[in-house]
Amino acid sequence: MDTNYIRTQSHQWIWIVSIWFGFGLVDAMQTVFVMRAEGMNHAWVKLFVTTALSWLPWALATTLVLRLGRRFPPVKLKPFVTWLVHVAACASIGLVFAVWTTWLEVLLNPYANSSAPGTFAHLWFDKFYNGILSSLVLYTAILAVGYVLNSRMRLAYQQTETARLNEQLSKTQLNALRQQIEPHFLFNTLNAVSGLVREGRNDDAVSMIAGLSDFLRRVLDDSTRQQVPLGEEMEFAQKYLDIQKVRFAERLQLSVDVPRELYPAQVPSLILQPMVENAIKHGIAKRAQGGSIRIAASRCNGMLVLSVCNDGPSLPADWEMTRSGIGISNVRTRLQSLYGDAFELSLRNQEAGGVAVSVSLPFVAFPPIREG
Repeated sequence: MDTNYIRTQSHQWIWIVSIWFGFGLVDAMQTVFVMRAEGMNHAWVKLFVTTALSWLPWALATTLVLRLGRRFPPVKLKPFVTWLVHVAACASIGLVFAVWTTWLEVLLNPYANSSAPGTFAHLWFDKFYNGILSSLVLYTAILAVGYVLNSRMRLAYQQTETARLNEQLSKTQLNALRQQIEPHFLFNTLNAVSGLVREGRNDDAVSMIAGLSDFLRRVLDDSTRQQVPLGEEMEFAQKYLDIQKVRFAERLQLSVDVPRELYPAQVPSLILQPMVENAIKHGIAKRAQGGSIRIAASRCNGMLVLSVCNDGPSLPADWEMTRSGIGISNVRTRLQSLYGDAFELSLRNQEAGGVAVSVSLPFVAFPPIREG
C-alpha cells in the first residue's frame, strides 16, 4: 500500500479518537456534575463510565460516514439513491447506538434503580425513538465536517497540481528558448570558422573549433540548470569571447567590471552570451578597426544590474520600430518566464557613442559553498 495513504489514514483515526474521546469526557463530566448539583443519588462512577462509553458506536462509525460522504456527496442529494444511502446509514448507526447504550445501562445500572427498568427491547426502542433527532444532527454534522475537509484537500491538491503544471510549462518554455539560442550561436560560430578557412587562417580556425568544443561541453554539462551563479556565467561568457578573440584578434578589446562579491548572484544560464554576441555583431564585426566591449555588474536596491556595452555605431533613430534579433528577443522572453514583471531589459545609445544592453533582475545569491 502507498505509505502516504497509510499515514493519512492513521492521522485520521488519531483525530477521530481524540475528538470523540474529548466529547464523551465532557458529556460524562457534565452529566455527573449537573445531577449531583440537583441532589440526585446515582452510582456516579458507573454513570460517568456509561456516559463516556456510550459514544463509542459513533466514534467507530465516523470513518464509514466520511466514506459515504465522499462516495455520495451531500451537496448532490437529487438522486434518490443518495437520500436512501444516508438515511439508511443514519438509522443503522442510531439503532446500534441505542443497543449499545441500553446494554451498558442494563449491565452497570448507573442510575441505581432498585427495580428492573423494563425489558431490553422496550428500553432499546425508547433509546432509539428519543435519539432520532440527535442521531440526525450528529450524522449531518459529520457529513458537513467531512465535506469541508474534502473540499479543502481538493483545493490544496488542485493548487499544488496547478503550480506543478505551471512549473513544468515554464521549464519547457525555457528549455525551448535555450535550445533555440544554442543552435543560433553554433551556426554563427561555424560561419566564422568557414570565414577563417576562406581567409587561409587555418590555425585560427582550428583554435576556434577547439574553443567551440570546450564551450559546448560546458553548456551540455549545465543543460539541466536554468539558473547559475554569476561567476559561472562569466566563465561561459569568457569562453565565448575566447572563441571570438581568435576571429577578431586585436580588433576586439575587452574590459570587465564585475565585483567578485556579486559572483554568487543567481542569473539565468546563457544570459550574457547573446548580449555579448549582439555587441560583437553590431558593434565590432562591421568596423575595420574593430572596437571594445565592456561587461559590468552592480547591485542597486535589491536588484542585480548586468550590462554589455560596445563603442560601435549607434542605433538608428527608428530602432524601436525594427525587429529585434533572436538573441535579445529570447533574453526578454526567458526573463519574463523566470521573473514575470520583476525585471527590466533596455537597449539604448550611449552619450559617448556605442550601444549598451542592460538587464535588471532580482538579486538572489546562491548559498556560499563551504570547503572541507
